Amino acid sequence: MSSTVELTKENFDDIVPGPEGKDFVFIDFWAGWCGPCRQFAPVYEKAAERHSDLVFAKVDTEAQQELASAFDIQSIPTLAIIREGVLVFSQPGALPEAVFEDLIGQARNLDMAEVKRKVAEDQAAGGQA
Repeated sequence: MSSTVELTKENFDDIVPGPEGKDFVFIDFWAGWCGPCRQFAPVYEKAAERHSDLVFAKVDTEAQQELASAFDIQSIPTLAIIREGVLVFSQPGALPEAVFEDLIGQARNLDMAEVKRKVAEDQAAGGQA
């Protein structure tokens, strides 16, 4: 059985936590025709099995073009991490297993109070420009 969830615009709000959410979600944007996506898939699946307390979702960019567009996906695979309603990481490219594991550890250790403070500052500064 797959440890990953297929993410669609229909189930997005049910799966991805909002600002009050305590969890975080890893999202793999992929397509069936993409070689690097197919190479990254088993790495992603293994991580999902190892970290069963986290949500690992996959977005088929062909079937979910609106969702891919909402995240401004330019190339695939792209990995995004949303924690407590904040996009804390988004980067294209297939990651080696060790790098992905390190990234999961970094995401777990984020000080979300600090992240949210910076987001608020950036939004305030953006409003000034």
